Amino acid sequence: MRTRMGCRMGLPGGGAGFGAPRAEGRLSVVDALAGQCRPDQDRKSHFMPSKKSPNPIDTHVGGRVRMRRMMLGMSQEKLGESLGITFQQIQKYEKGTNRIGASRLQHIATVLQVPVAYFFEDAPGTPQEAAGFAEAGSVSYVTDFLTSTEGLALTKAFVRIKDNKVRRRVIDLVESLATDTPTP
Repeated sequence: MRTRMGCRMGLPGGGAGFGAPRAEGRLSVVDALAGQCRPDQDRKSHFMPSKKSPNPIDTHVGGRVRMRRMMLGMSQEKLGESLGITFQQIQKYEKGTNRIGASRLQHIATVLQVPVAYFFEDAPGTPQEAAGFAEAGSVSYVTDFLTSTEGLALTKAFVRIKDNKVRRRVIDLVESLATDTPTP
């Protein structure tokens, strides 16, 4: 018999009940209810569900959805309404927590006005990356930056600057700030 935590316990009347001597590796009802597990069981696994990390492709596709949505100035709620789902589901898609099915991805691509292939551009594990044509991590940090709120805001503001000299001074300023800031 197993308790709610998955620990094996002895059955009353089966030789390992209340006050009866325990068989090797078996617990009494009292011990089992108190949360004690057999020595060969990991108690943590019964109390905390295992957290599976998102697949890198799912995270990448979700990041591209977020980047495109933000480029259009669309809220998660508005995108969710267009797809007939909640903004919480959009959040899960963007984080890569939930996978986006093929038909849903096609619908998202239509709403965000991009081809489906857009979401897979520069994805980890692509043939170009596997063959060594991509610089290690060169595209990853750019995508990470552009999918952040600050990165998108900075990019939008920078693009609105028409004077090339002012743009160059902004770049110089950011570079000087980056060299002055210690890395964690």
